[in-house]
Amino acid sequence: MAELCRLLTPRQQARADQLLEQLQGEARWHGELPVLLLERCWLRLQVVSVQQLAQRLPPDASGEAPELVRYRDLQQQGFGPLEAQERCWREFGREACSQALQRFWQHQERGNQGWTLAAYLDLLARYKRQMAAPGSRALPLLVLARQGSEETHTLRWCWPATPPMRHTCP
Repeated sequence: MAELCRLLTPRQQARADQLLEQLQGEARWHGELPVLLLERCWLRLQVVSVQQLAQRLPPDASGEAPELVRYRDLQQQGFGPLEAQERCWREFGREACSQALQRFWQHQERGNQGWTLAAYLDLLARYKRQMAAPGSRALPLLVLARQGSEETHTLRWCWPATPPMRHTCP
């Protein structure tokens, strides 16, 4: 947690430590586990549950539209761009393919600060794995990018502070 001390105020650090302590006592993965969201500009730390995260910070899934996934699959199978596009038009319809591509490019222009469906699913998978593993558990902290900037949201993991070393000599 030492690196996070520069990001969090003492009050926020105390809240994170409290949540970390509670997390160590959790027996299993569930939707009420906490995720921290830090807005650096306003020095605001919010705690949301895993099940609320997608509503609070919707991931960009525009690149995962079935039409675009199929297009990429066809290209990986060796089809050229034009041939892959024509096949997608036949399978999904020209309008549906155009709309999927338009949504994708609009989202690229507006930006989602790197918070994609893949990043969201990775956070969930890592959180689930660590909850299933023995030992200390970390708390996810999403440091939110500044609005209108080209920064990306950054995922960090807050680990419990290690207990101080004790002397083993009598």
